[in-house]
Amino acid sequence: MIINSKEPRAKRAAFKAALDSGKLLQFPGAYNALVALSIEQKNFDGVYVSGGVMSNTLGLADIGLTTLSEVTQMASQIAKVTALPTIMDIDTGFGEPMNVVRTIKEVEYMGLSGCHLEDQVNPKRCGHLDNKIIISADDMAKKVTAAANAKTDSNFQLIVRTDSRAMEGLDSCIERIKRYVDAGADMIFPEAMKDESEFEAVRNAVDVPLLANMTEFGKSKLLDTTQLSNLGYNLVIYPVTTQRLAMKAVEDGLDVIKAKGTQESIVDRMQTRSRLYEVLRYNEYNEIDKDIFNFQLNKNQ
Repeated sequence: MIINSKEPRAKRAAFKAALDSGKLLQFPGAYNALVALSIEQKNFDGVYVSGGVMSNTLGLADIGLTTLSEVTQMASQIAKVTALPTIMDIDTGFGEPMNVVRTIKEVEYMGLSGCHLEDQVNPKRCGHLDNKIIISADDMAKKVTAAANAKTDSNFQLIVRTDSRAMEGLDSCIERIKRYVDAGADMIFPEAMKDESEFEAVRNAVDVPLLANMTEFGKSKLLDTTQLSNLGYNLVIYPVTTQRLAMKAVEDGLDVIKAKGTQESIVDRMQTRSRLYEVLRYNEYNEIDKDIFNFQLNKNQ
């Protein structure tokens, strides 16, 4: 209630233990704290906060326009309401190695359980778009080492994303991945793999945990949990799924209101007030003040 009582270090330790278990972990994306509560109540393993989603929420294109303070504020609002581990996207780290050091320290301080750093040049773009530009493997390795050395909690997961598959080919991508692991990456995020064989090649190349990005409308086939488990992946994110679902519903609803002048015909598509209050655990606020939850709602309200 208000702020989840599970301490950030305990979340990180539980996350590390879950990764070590060999089970594939599912982390849906949350575009706000309310969605994170729903993710927890639907018994997922963790919460993901996408850089693209944070940009979208601000009405900006996902090209690196967000600031460190903006994204850490959004992600921390999400992380603090749930007992689940929350990981976030820090894009290119907001600068050079010294900036990356500050970014890692800020993210860790804000209660996140991990974050991923990518090897694109800023301004960056969505990992499933063409004509990305990446920095040299040497320069990225320096960033990774700086990030790894900046951690104060060994269970905080430094996830390193490489966008090199699209630009340099799979073999070069795998060589970069090995460099990043040697530089201190706890987990690898190979972006925009084309098919199962490419996911498998990455798995065969390194022993660290691997993250698979199952984003819609991208270059990767949408693999299910059985397929990803069989490929040896440890974590799967669905970064923009909840926002896309919500925005489609919002646009459809606005069309109805514009056409009919009322929302009456689409009330049955909406989350009820009673369900919203269940997600928020509204009744628990009454433990502090008995005058807060002194009303009744039926399930249709």
